[in-house]
Amino acid sequence: MAYHSGYGAHGSKHRARAAPDPPPLFDDTSGGYSTQPGGYPAPGADVAFSVNHLLGDPMANVAMAYGSSIASHGKDMVHKELHRFVSMNKLKYFFAVDTAYVAKKLGLLVFPYTHQNWDVQYSRDMPLPPRQDLNAPDLYIPTMAFITYVLLAGMALGIQKRFSPEVLGLCASTALVWMVMEVLALLLGLYLATVRSDLSTFHLLAYSGYKYVGMILSVLTGLLFGSDGYYVALAWTSSALMYFIVRSLRTAALGPDGMGGPAPRQRLQLYLTLGAAAFQPLIIYWLTFHLVR
Repeated sequence: MAYHSGYGAHGSKHRARAAPDPPPLFDDTSGGYSTQPGGYPAPGADVAFSVNHLLGDPMANVAMAYGSSIASHGKDMVHKELHRFVSMNKLKYFFAVDTAYVAKKLGLLVFPYTHQNWDVQYSRDMPLPPRQDLNAPDLYIPTMAFITYVLLAGMALGIQKRFSPEVLGLCASTALVWMVMEVLALLLGLYLATVRSDLSTFHLLAYSGYKYVGMILSVLTGLLFGSDGYYVALAWTSSALMYFIVRSLRTAALGPDGMGGPAPRQRLQLYLTLGAAAFQPLIIYWLTFHLVR
């Protein structure tokens, strides 16, 4: 039969198999990273892929752009209200920074354990501006860190396909409300403890706003290395911030009068400082854990 004629015993009837292609001279790296024998990615390939994914996600880019507009709009509103109710001369002191100060202060916030002298320097009974004294509090770093946190939150939500203007606005407003509540609690504690010091609302805003640096590092590490990296960064930045807050507020909160005051008052003032420091990790976790999955 014609059906069986092509499948006989004769080898000449079979279609000859094509010869295998010669191996390529170079490995194909268009997949994002090179492979090793066994199909496993090369060391460090996961990090490179994560960075490319973060930067190339269109939803993340849209979220960051929207977050930038929210941050800039909020900044304009804050500046407008500050001009109405706040003395600009006092406010300018907290923004008198330079590049060297910002770099050193960020390093101090991340690793404060080797810093020796924590006293604020004075000249003619006036505190030196931040650019001349590393221990002086500033509002530049907290302001820029808050804006960066909002942008990073928008990118994280965009990557997780959970971005919406309402969610990002809620994230930013929640962070602001927590900071305001923390400052009000500190002011009430200082009043109840009858602390007479040079601490003002601006000082407390500065110390409270330094937590955004640790929040940025924690979220960024979580986006790159997953939840394990997030918790490691959270533990490190929280402990560093607690140490920084205790050492910075210890002398300022106690003040020269408190140093020689009654022992119960000194203990109360010390408890206030320790309580403010211990509260920082809780706020950092509450404002960042939902951004890393």
